Amino acid sequence: MKEPDDQDTDEGRSDISKSDGKQSSKSEAKSHTKESLDATDETVTEGEASYLEDEGSDLENLGESSASSQDYFESGGTSQEPPVPPQAEEEVKKKISATFYYEYGELVSMPFVTPDSNIPLDFLTLEHSFGYDCRRRANLQLLDSNTVMYMAGNKLILLDFKTKEQTYLHTSSGQGIGAIGVHPYKTYFTVAEKGSYPKIIIYEYPSMRPYRILRDGTEKAYAYVDFNDDGTLLASVGSNPDYTLTIWDWKEEQPTLRTKAFSQDVFKVTFNPENEEQLTTSGVGHIKFWEMAFTFTGLKLQGSLGRFGKTSTSDIEGYTELPDGKVLSGSEWGNLLLWEGSLIKVELCRTGMKCCHQGPINQIMLDEGEVITAGSDGCVRIWDFETIDTADVVDETGLLEIEPINELQVNKNVNLFSMIKMNEIGNNFWLAQDASGAIWKLDLSFSNITQDPECLFSFHSGPIEAMAVSPLTYLMVTTALDCSFRVHDLASKNTLVQMKFKQGGTAITWVPQTVSYSGGQIIAGFQDGVVRILELYDPKGLAVFAGRKKVSDAELYLKQVFKPHNAMVTALAYERDGEILATGSKDCTVFFFDVELDYKPIGYINTPGPVCQLEWSSLSHPESTLLIICENGYVLEAPYPNIREEDNHDLVSYEIHDMDIRCFHFSSIKSKILRSIEVEKRAKQKELKEKKKEERRKLLDERAEDEGIEFPEEEGEEEEEEEELPEIFIPPIPSPILCGFYSEPGKFWVSLGSYDSGFLYHCEFPPYNKDSDFKQQEDEPFDYRSLEDTEDNPIQTITFSVSRTMMFCGMRNGAIRIYVLNENDTSLDSLGDYWHFNMHDNDNGCVKNIAVSFDDRFLVTAGTDSNIFIFNIYSSFLLSRDIKSKVPSPRFGLELEPHVEDIEDPKAYSIEDARRKREHDKLMKEVEEIKTGKREQIKALRNEFLKLLEMNKELPKHMQLKQTDFEIDSKIRADINRKTALKIQQVEKELAWEKAKYELGLKKVQNRFRDPLDSDTVVVYAIQTDHHISSYRLVRPSKYSKFKRQSQAERRMSKMERFDKEGLGRKDSQKELGTLGAKKSLTSY
Repeated sequence: MKEPDDQDTDEGRSDISKSDGKQSSKSEAKSHTKESLDATDETVTEGEASYLEDEGSDLENLGESSASSQDYFESGGTSQEPPVPPQAEEEVKKKISATFYYEYGELVSMPFVTPDSNIPLDFLTLEHSFGYDCRRRANLQLLDSNTVMYMAGNKLILLDFKTKEQTYLHTSSGQGIGAIGVHPYKTYFTVAEKGSYPKIIIYEYPSMRPYRILRDGTEKAYAYVDFNDDGTLLASVGSNPDYTLTIWDWKEEQPTLRTKAFSQDVFKVTFNPENEEQLTTSGVGHIKFWEMAFTFTGLKLQGSLGRFGKTSTSDIEGYTELPDGKVLSGSEWGNLLLWEGSLIKVELCRTGMKCCHQGPINQIMLDEGEVITAGSDGCVRIWDFETIDTADVVDETGLLEIEPINELQVNKNVNLFSMIKMNEIGNNFWLAQDASGAIWKLDLSFSNITQDPECLFSFHSGPIEAMAVSPLTYLMVTTALDCSFRVHDLASKNTLVQMKFKQGGTAITWVPQTVSYSGGQIIAGFQDGVVRILELYDPKGLAVFAGRKKVSDAELYLKQVFKPHNAMVTALAYERDGEILATGSKDCTVFFFDVELDYKPIGYINTPGPVCQLEWSSLSHPESTLLIICENGYVLEAPYPNIREEDNHDLVSYEIHDMDIRCFHFSSIKSKILRSIEVEKRAKQKELKEKKKEERRKLLDERAEDEGIEFPEEEGEEEEEEEELPEIFIPPIPSPILCGFYSEPGKFWVSLGSYDSGFLYHCEFPPYNKDSDFKQQEDEPFDYRSLEDTEDNPIQTITFSVSRTMMFCGMRNGAIRIYVLNENDTSLDSLGDYWHFNMHDNDNGCVKNIAVSFDDRFLVTAGTDSNIFIFNIYSSFLLSRDIKSKVPSPRFGLELEPHVEDIEDPKAYSIEDARRKREHDKLMKEVEEIKTGKREQIKALRNEFLKLLEMNKELPKHMQLKQTDFEIDSKIRADINRKTALKIQQVEKELAWEKAKYELGLKKVQNRFRDPLDSDTVVVYAIQTDHHISSYRLVRPSKYSKFKRQSQAERRMSKMERFDKEGLGRKDSQKELGTLGAKKSLTSY
């Protein structure tokens, strides 16, 4: 984070552009589209005209303001512009009719359908949204007492939180929504979009009709919008790259003032409720205070950058303007900063120097004479306004300790991001946006009847990592890195049950019916390499016990847990008959389990890269094989693993060495494809030239025959030098494989990202070679299919309908694409016509999961923008019956089964590590037993030797053996001594650096504390008494002591000091000397 510089203040000034009558009339004469102009002509009253600004006008020219907006600020100062002619003034004052509305159907973006195809526009119809992007700023707005709205990808969702009914509005750009806002009177709301020069569309509420459109306020996306207190003006701020701050006269669709807000991300802009000519913006490492002021050149926005001074620079999320012009803001570390002017007046903390909040303060509000703060620690605290308003510095620290009046801890693991007050008379209810994935209803009355915090809605927080649908009914399960696991009902549009774990989920699949006949088992992989099998059941089918709480619609039961991997589990796949389970992971392994034997481990294989997808061959293939797709360009095909009837306990590892694995190492052919396309294009152009030349020659021959004149033959035209063909290029870093699927036995299709995007590649495995090295292989696809508009937007995931006549694709930019195929078209020859629509957020809404219900009725998509959309797939016949989902009944004796012990420790051993550890422990135990036996033998020999020595001592001296006689070989002892010396020398070498380090440290300590002493402390103790006397340390005088400054007594006096000391006395002495001299002269005379 860089410190804001002083130059930014100068950049924060912008003139209100001057516009004479001619310029205004020209801009009013332009129309955005022909349709909108016709609509305006019908609704504009007599003497009025619609103002529709040209979409292609330059950003600087859009800083112009109309006379009507300038009249609004006439009370604040006098205009410096010359008088406008009467005719021009009449044209400037033309306004848009108050009854004029746009047509929603003409504004909204529509799906793209391949021309001349029979695909209907309403191929997909949005049924419901289960997601909520809770990490977006101000993504919760209140429209009335029952309705809230929030952004969801390219949709604006209006949610009735009592009936849970959802209403949807789509964007006009099709590239997402940047910010939303609500008018103070709740009669309008704004949708500020993203895209190339996006629009701000203002809708009337509750009619939902587009009322006004503001154009060209920023280049790429809006970050925040806010109305002033009476709703006449709208402030907007853009995001990267321009960060433009614009004040709009929104009813006239005209920008009033415009300037650059800052050089880094701006989070928020608001008007001062007490003075609408003052604004505040905040963002990365800054807060800025703005004022509309009349200058010599007209009305300007003057910005003053807040100076942090001694306080650490902080990102500022929450702030509020106080009535007297001061601003109270939060900080990253949780304290409150009171700004006066552009400086920090005081920093507020709690008693004992504790922070006001544990973490950033995300929102600050002033309500009924109290200051309310909401932080990422999940607390809402109420502070006394008078204490804060009159706060001042009391010491050099710049801190002032205060305590909150009241506080509310919402819940554990809650991160309050924004709050809005509900307009209920007699109550003090608030709605809170929880960045951890919830919407809360809070009662801040703090009385005896205060209600506990109520969680109205709960969602996933962060990207949706995995999703699966039931093979039997309309149920869906999702998981994310927020450690939650949720089951949704597609028919009733409700979330049935959720479960929390210690680690986030990364992979999930529904257990096939061949394994679980009731279709109630789900298997999930997690971040720490653990795989859990969960069973979904209807608790109403269990035996009822006395005192049992209210029975829910569904419950989850942990059936089994095991840990096959040491890293994130990325893929799970059941063999087509349900006999084998394969799990893939980021640790570059694929593990196989025998499902029939209660998921007994079979073994694992190593892969050349991290596994991203697993797919077993279908029943149409003669053999059951596993397609293993790795991220780094490798694709493997593993056969059905051999299942050992009896477990061989002598095996040290589960690794499978005898599996015949075929490998395909993708080698880029995109440059060759582009080269062949260019060659074909040039050949067609050349053929067309030759054809035209031949036709011209025939015409000349016919004219020559008719007129009897012989035309001279045309000289050969000089052939133009052809440009060089594109070079063959192989990316140095292999493009990642995003997804793939089987086409035929031994053949498959893959979609790649990075350089190789834009095509689907058809590949074939080479024959198996036992001696081949995977890393040395370079294999090229044998066929490809070109995909429109996917050069920078590759296909991220692919799934098929049950009949395989529809291919559903999730795109990186959040769009959904559907290709219509012919039956049994495994080679994708009919891949051409498609339906394409942007649904998820275009910047951070990559579609990672896409699935179809068991009967091809519903399509479900999940993206990295936390959104989960349910679509109704178009069908040629309508189903009249009501759709219902069925939760499986519990198994007999489920309630009597023992509780399964979960693996909660992320450092727990995996299956392979546990086996190796067991074998290692077994080996170490055997070694210890051998060592113990050897020690016993040595001990027995030692005892026997000691006995021999005793017997030797008891013999007469002439018969005793010498000590050297007991040595079998004298060289042995010498060799032992030599080895010991070498070991000591080696240790000294290893510790030489440490030894030198500590010696140097000791020397420095001595030089600093010991050497400067002339004498150290000496203590003398008395012998017969307890008395003692001691000296004290004397520091040796410095060598510079002789050059030290003279004392005050020895110092020479200055002139002023001499004058002060001798002044009057010296004058008297001079007078006396003059008198004596005069007397001497008179005497001599």
